[in-house]
Amino acid sequence: MRKKSLWAGLLVGFWFCLTWMAWTPTAAAFSEEQKLLLQSWRLVNQSYYDDTFNHQNWWQVREQFIKKPLNDRTAAYNAIEQMLATLDEPFTRLLRPDQYHNLQISTTGELSGVGLQININPDNGYLEVVAPLAGSPAEAAGLTSHDRILFIDGIDTTTLTLDAAAAKMRGTPGTEVSLVILPDQKSQPKTLSLTRQRISLSPVVAVLDKNSSSLPIGYVRLNQFSANAAKEVSEAVTNLQKQGAKGYILDLRNNPGGLLQAGIEIARMWINQGTIVYTVNREGIADSFAASGNALTDSPLVVLVNQGTASASEILAGALQDNQRGVLVGEKTFGKGLIQSLFELPDGAGLAITVAKYETPAHHDIHKLGIMPDQVVAQEPITYQEIGTEKDSQYQTAIQFLNQKTVLAKAS
Repeated sequence: MRKKSLWAGLLVGFWFCLTWMAWTPTAAAFSEEQKLLLQSWRLVNQSYYDDTFNHQNWWQVREQFIKKPLNDRTAAYNAIEQMLATLDEPFTRLLRPDQYHNLQISTTGELSGVGLQININPDNGYLEVVAPLAGSPAEAAGLTSHDRILFIDGIDTTTLTLDAAAAKMRGTPGTEVSLVILPDQKSQPKTLSLTRQRISLSPVVAVLDKNSSSLPIGYVRLNQFSANAAKEVSEAVTNLQKQGAKGYILDLRNNPGGLLQAGIEIARMWINQGTIVYTVNREGIADSFAASGNALTDSPLVVLVNQGTASASEILAGALQDNQRGVLVGEKTFGKGLIQSLFELPDGAGLAITVAKYETPAHHDIHKLGIMPDQVVAQEPITYQEIGTEKDSQYQTAIQFLNQKTVLAKAS
């Protein structure tokens, strides 16, 4: 049951909120650039999940930055970014107008680039891969979760913000971008040249597998939690039921997350009763979202996860595991348990602010820890075309579970 409000995260979900600052007569003396900085400061002051603001006096930070010469909008943006950097937390950040626009597109339609979901590792500050998008140039090049990206077109990524790095990899289809990748600390860096292409963000692939099992298996692959993901999953499960599916495999591998609400709605398609996720704000107040009693099926379910399963994917996987609705097979998940809200600024820019953390129904905080599957199956990276084949050992293990009927087949 939804108790109070809907938190939405940037990699977990999005809540678009147009917030206008109420100016006092004294504030009228500020320039437009100063007002933009003050509004950004106020949004963080009101919403940021850490009320110590990284153990600093947030008011003094305001006074320090408002005294900077803000002669134009670029100077204001730079000052806001420097101010947010004092929080030492990469998910709270400014999105300049083009970045904000691209972020909106990525949850609704398609984009042009190499197809990488990326993250700045909060422990070491390095840019790394969360997951490649299915069928993308990045996937074809063999990039996998936790690969470190050292350079983009010769630019040291330690000098770039997360959004600046993403912007450098996007571009016109047919153009090339050079990446220097460090797969692990035991390997040598390697240089890859990737050709950008238009990437469809259709989130769902569904097929009935009649050959691998003694019973018809409905395979549903969810690539990300975009605005239409819940609708497409619902349609996929309904169609598979009509085709005679008696068990399901829900593939969340390399799914980096997306909209929180989409994750909650999809969880409700599998679970009739029970909590789906808890969110905890800076006051320690827990909000919760629960099943609605409208599960589409109570057939046996196996969920595939790996190191690229992140954020909203972990919310869904954790809900299914803790409610004993499905068996998780694969590798430990990525471990992103912070939630961002996205606020739109008056000039078309946006501010992503970490407002809460989430916990699974059993109150597991998975941030930096991930979720351990019920059946660990390590697997070398496979291509998109090899998913569901004999080379996909995680998929084959899921089929074995369903054939043995060891999966708990209940929705409540």
